[in-house]
Amino acid sequence: MTLAEQFFALDSLLKRNRQYWQCTAFDFDTLPWSELQKPLNNLTDKQVAEIDSDQAQVYKFFAPYINQLEELEMLCELPRADKSYSDYPFWISNGIKGRKFDQLKDFVSALPNSTLPVLEWCAGKGHLGRMLAFNGASEVHSIELQSSLCKQGEQSAQQQGLAMRFSQVDVLTDNTSDFFNSDIHAVALHACGGLHQEFMRQASLAKVQKISFSPCCYHLFTANKYFAMSTLARKSDLNLTHRDLKLSLQETVTAPSRLEKVRKTELEWRLGFDALRKSITDEQYYVSVPSVNKAIFSDSFKSFCAWAADKKAILLPQDTDYEKFLSIGQERKKITDRVELVRHVFRRAIEVWLVLDRALYLQQQGYQVSVKTFCEKQLTPRNILILANSN
Repeated sequence: MTLAEQFFALDSLLKRNRQYWQCTAFDFDTLPWSELQKPLNNLTDKQVAEIDSDQAQVYKFFAPYINQLEELEMLCELPRADKSYSDYPFWISNGIKGRKFDQLKDFVSALPNSTLPVLEWCAGKGHLGRMLAFNGASEVHSIELQSSLCKQGEQSAQQQGLAMRFSQVDVLTDNTSDFFNSDIHAVALHACGGLHQEFMRQASLAKVQKISFSPCCYHLFTANKYFAMSTLARKSDLNLTHRDLKLSLQETVTAPSRLEKVRKTELEWRLGFDALRKSITDEQYYVSVPSVNKAIFSDSFKSFCAWAADKKAILLPQDTDYEKFLSIGQERKKITDRVELVRHVFRRAIEVWLVLDRALYLQQQGYQVSVKTFCEKQLTPRNILILANSN
């Protein structure tokens, strides 16, 4: 199956099932799909969490109720990259946390062997660039927004005798075209949304010899309505928004139980306040409340409501029954979790759709393109690698 055929099949399947994923979980007080009410209501909260933590289990649970999930799962399967690992001295990993270093090793091992000069996009401290320089890249030019990270990266490279240089650049506003030429290998690991899209445009415009990157956070630095990159994706009528793009990121490595407890409290309180707000304003749609320091969720639901009401310019009645609205929030969380579980059937499909859009765009620019996974999901669910070689 070609990338275009895979994209078309995935697009058609997403279109036919959009009622299950193109919605906002907070909007519902009851489950919106009659055919799913019984199986979802029969699940305990613990079972919902367990199924949600394993995409294979998500597919298995919903297969009797949602058509063509076997085909969806197949379309989302990507080949694993062939990898060739290097041995690194201990000092290469200085300042890199364990899981991040494992991600970097897997990413580097999946890249084509090359001694070409490297352009490292959105480099941070240049951890990736240092590994590529150690592996034989003739030079690494690391591009990074934060000057403090550039300085730290330069110091590390100098101490370790690596051929690296840094440029402090805002890649969305500064002219970066001079950084690209046809005789380099352009790389980016987990550059977000508009950042990796600009990387792709500049690299393909300069006819860069090799492009290797792993995209991330597709909604960041972009307009709310997604504007597809490839001709084929622009013909789709899915009309993706930031909400849909965020769905592609909702497969996560399990968080510590403490963080899960805070998330549970936060969702219950936000939904409880929303019920309180609706009772005061008579509005029946969900209205979001700004992000806030998580410390507030160790206080009381009443104090959270006072803070949220202030943000929304709402006067809370003195006789408010906070226990009642907290209870409503707790019940609504059960609904929200189950709606999200249904939406999560399609989270990887949305990500693969977005990745294929990028791959097809590079094909249109004359590149030979492959899409693979470079590590296990336990290291990072953002494990997709796009490899492009000029013809």
